[in-house]
Amino acid sequence: MSSDTATGPANLPQHIAIIMDGNGRWAELNRVSRSKGHETGGKTVQRVIDLCLEKQIPWLTLYAFSTENWGRSKIEVNYLMNMLAKFLKERLPELMAKNVRLHAIGELDMLPAKCRKRLNECIDKTAGNTALNVVLALSYGSRQEITAAARRLAEQVQQGTLRPQDITPELLGQHLYTAGMPDPDLLIRTSGEMRISNYLLWQISYAELWVTDVLWPDFDRADFDAALQNYATRHRRFGKR
Repeated sequence: MSSDTATGPANLPQHIAIIMDGNGRWAELNRVSRSKGHETGGKTVQRVIDLCLEKQIPWLTLYAFSTENWGRSKIEVNYLMNMLAKFLKERLPELMAKNVRLHAIGELDMLPAKCRKRLNECIDKTAGNTALNVVLALSYGSRQEITAAARRLAEQVQQGTLRPQDITPELLGQHLYTAGMPDPDLLIRTSGEMRISNYLLWQISYAELWVTDVLWPDFDRADFDAALQNYATRHRRFGKR
């Protein structure tokens, strides 16, 4: 099967979610600072956004910062937050020029004020863009997300506005951060780790998984195409046969 056939429009995922792992290990291997590893990983983000635009894949969700990441050193966390604010400021004109819409999911109130301001500005200004939806998972943890949704439903039951028997998977899904977004078709994880890391546990129930040993800063077009070609060979049954 040729690569053109394998990744034709009918065989492409409509939503790709990525666990961008390996910035720190890349830095160690290349004997540079962890900050340099994160900086190089940021360039990979732009590369993958461009590849999604090229392939006309409408949704891309990136695990940018987990709730567990707050436990890293204060120096590293501060660097990552400053890097996020800088990325949003510098990339906004490019997002507009390329017709990319930005979304964010997670406990966003935990972000520093400067980051929240930049993030909200990008979300507002790109709201009318239609070529690609980029979702940043920031201060995100899937267990926390599901717990918060269950709590909101429990409050409705307590208030008498909802009956327990009326709670369905669809209703719970409407109370997740990702309400209104399609579930991922393909989950990519770099760095070879065989785990989900508290990422989109509800949403990836039937996603195809693809793990590569390539570290995130080195993830390039060939790796992206390999993931798409592998996806095109999968027979998605959704448990029905």
